[in-house]
Amino acid sequence: MKLQKLLFILFLSVLTTSAVAQTESQLRRKKEAIQREIEQLQKNLNKTANGKKLTIQQINTINAQIRLRQDKIGTINSEIKNLDNQISQNTNTVHTLQGQLGDLKKEYAGMIRFAQRNRNSYDKMMFIFASKDFNQAYKRIKYLQQFSQYRKKQAGYIESTKQDLDGKIKVLDKTLREKSDLLKEQEKERERLSKDKSKQAVELNKLSKDEKQFRQDISSRKKQQAQIDRAISAAIQRAIEEARRKAAEEARRKAAEEARIAAAKAKAENKPAPATPPTPTAKAKSTSELLTATPETARLSAGFENNRGRLPWPVATGTITERFGLHKLDQASYTNDGVDITTTDGAAVRAVFAGKVAAVQVMMGRTVVLINHGEYFTVYQNLKSVSVSVGNSVDTKQTIGVVANTGDDAVLKFQIRRGQAALNPEAWISK
Repeated sequence: MKLQKLLFILFLSVLTTSAVAQTESQLRRKKEAIQREIEQLQKNLNKTANGKKLTIQQINTINAQIRLRQDKIGTINSEIKNLDNQISQNTNTVHTLQGQLGDLKKEYAGMIRFAQRNRNSYDKMMFIFASKDFNQAYKRIKYLQQFSQYRKKQAGYIESTKQDLDGKIKVLDKTLREKSDLLKEQEKERERLSKDKSKQAVELNKLSKDEKQFRQDISSRKKQQAQIDRAISAAIQRAIEEARRKAAEEARRKAAEEARIAAAKAKAENKPAPATPPTPTAKAKSTSELLTATPETARLSAGFENNRGRLPWPVATGTITERFGLHKLDQASYTNDGVDITTTDGAAVRAVFAGKVAAVQVMMGRTVVLINHGEYFTVYQNLKSVSVSVGNSVDTKQTIGVVANTGDDAVLKFQIRRGQAALNPEAWISK
């Protein structure tokens, strides 16, 4: 029973260690990915000369850097919490193994003392020959053999338990060192976060001094974006009207086919031909019904929706430096119908899902690509070159162009829309 209990404890320990190792690996990968994003943002900031005019993009980059630094600290906290759990579990296992080892040693010592005391009292051969019959003699031989084997097994159990105990103590020491390293790393990240916040305060102070200039910049940005958003809405409306036209044509085709069948039936029955029915009026359909009217578009919509939270990023590497929704800078404000993703110079822009290119438009020297996914649309704004044209079918992760530089950074403006309604892309792309 003691041996079974010991093996059960060791089995649970192995399972727990495996699960913790997997979680640690995931957290480590997440932390490394965050660090890569922070370093890329820092490179972008370093490219800006000290005396250069402050831009909205710079402020967004600093804010994103702070957010990432906070995420990294949170990830380190999760690592420390996992290590604390692992330390607690390993400590309990060590105590259990120590207790089991003590019990095994006591039991083994008792067996040795028993054998020593009875060494001269019982001669093995006399013990066997004193049996009443052959059956009893056989049982006594088996007893002596089993007693000897059990002593050897007990010695093996003691050695095995001691090795497991030594191994767990080494793991515990290693975990404690890892926790110490993580605490040091956490402290460094807190210092860096403090510096980033100080930098943010300095830049926001500059913004207050240049309030008039920033108001003009934001006003100009809002006008440009409004013009682009109108073009996007018009392109989406054209796609809706095209779907409506096709639905009306299909209704007319069905009505004509029904009329032809009715006329043929009347002729076969020598009856007068039925009156020509009036041109059917298509039943009013919602935008959703129009955009998912065919099996192909219905499948695209369903596939897009089923991948909510798992869509690939429109660039291979990047950081969201401006989020969806309303933004305020000092007294000025503006709305972003998507997200701004800062990436590397010359980064390829990829379709996040299979679909058909609905529009390719050049506005203010930058290209906008609109891809239709049934009821959904994705918008890729601020491209310097494109490799697709209207009507092309694209696959998931297919390159559609190259991102352009905005000021000092390569920034892709990315939107997701359901019909005309703008959705938050962060809820749709993978974390």
